Amino acid sequence: MLTAETRRRDFPSLEGKAYFNSAAEGIPPLAVGEALQQYFRDKQLGMDGRIAHAAQWEAARALTAEFFGLTADEVGICSCSSEAYNLAALALNLKPGDEVVVTDLDFPASSTPWLQPSCAATTRVWRNRAGALRVEDLVPLLNAKTRLVTVSLVSFYSGFMVALPPVLDAVRKHSPALVAVDVTQALGRVPLDLRGVDLIVSSTHKWILASHGGGLVGVPKARTAEWTTPAGGWFNLEDAFGPKSFEEVKSKPGAASFMVGMPNYPALYAIRAGLEYIRGVGVANIDAHARPLVMHCLAELRKLPVEVLTPNEPEHVAGILAFKHPRAAELNARLHAANVHVMNPTGRLRVAIHGYNTAVDVEKLLTTLKAAL
Repeated sequence: MLTAETRRRDFPSLEGKAYFNSAAEGIPPLAVGEALQQYFRDKQLGMDGRIAHAAQWEAARALTAEFFGLTADEVGICSCSSEAYNLAALALNLKPGDEVVVTDLDFPASSTPWLQPSCAATTRVWRNRAGALRVEDLVPLLNAKTRLVTVSLVSFYSGFMVALPPVLDAVRKHSPALVAVDVTQALGRVPLDLRGVDLIVSSTHKWILASHGGGLVGVPKARTAEWTTPAGGWFNLEDAFGPKSFEEVKSKPGAASFMVGMPNYPALYAIRAGLEYIRGVGVANIDAHARPLVMHCLAELRKLPVEVLTPNEPEHVAGILAFKHPRAAELNARLHAANVHVMNPTGRLRVAIHGYNTAVDVEKLLTTLKAAL
């Protein structure tokens, strides 16, 4: 991933392409494709294949735990981050008078469960200033009624990376709230320190280079009681087929309660392979390679006639850069025609720089963008 030789070997589809859209769709290495083929071979064994499926499930949980700083028993895997947050809402069972704090830089998955009319709690919005979240703006939103603060470690919108320790300190000082952190735009790209977080969630088809169909959930043992979801199912239950199965049900505790039905085994094979690949390269090595490219690109973008949304604060920059321009769609078309792939979500362009990107890629992006402007 970090050299020309391994890049050609592991990511042949990137040949001749400058791909800056990992924040939407990561490009999987060939090892992930091989894992999906292995799933098919195992599936052809029928029930005997479930032994191999279970091994992949255990391996994926163990790898996720390693990245989250937890144990395998503290990790669950559901279908996507949206499912994870909806199950989290069931677990909290919010009442009238409860309050939840969301941010206006978050992806809808982590904020909309609390905004549905069926949610009894009051939702407060921690609003950004110039693409950044300031802890001093969070504090007035916290009080004795606050049950949850949910935030993305890295914003999909502006690329802002929140500093978790000050956020955790503020929440603990001013409220009894739990803190949920979405690491979708950080996992596999920047080193993580999630100590003190009460709920960790991530999707699987972006920076960890796996497939769709996975939602990684981390629940520290100390928060098992708060995050045991009462959802119906069978995989998440203590004794789904016992003699009293039509009289009473009991959810497995904590993270295991988020795995409500038959695991998505194809995704689990891909998750295991993607995380193994990222671990083999090393997240710190990926960050050391990509960060200079990010900072150079950010500095050059600030010289152009565009509205840069990413704050110019190195400690709050991860892998995503974003900017606005009235002709964003046209600029995106010009870039795409030059085989430079960025994201164009409703009026802004988003550049995501991963370990497989190079200095040549960045210069091609900047040169093409300058010409288009």
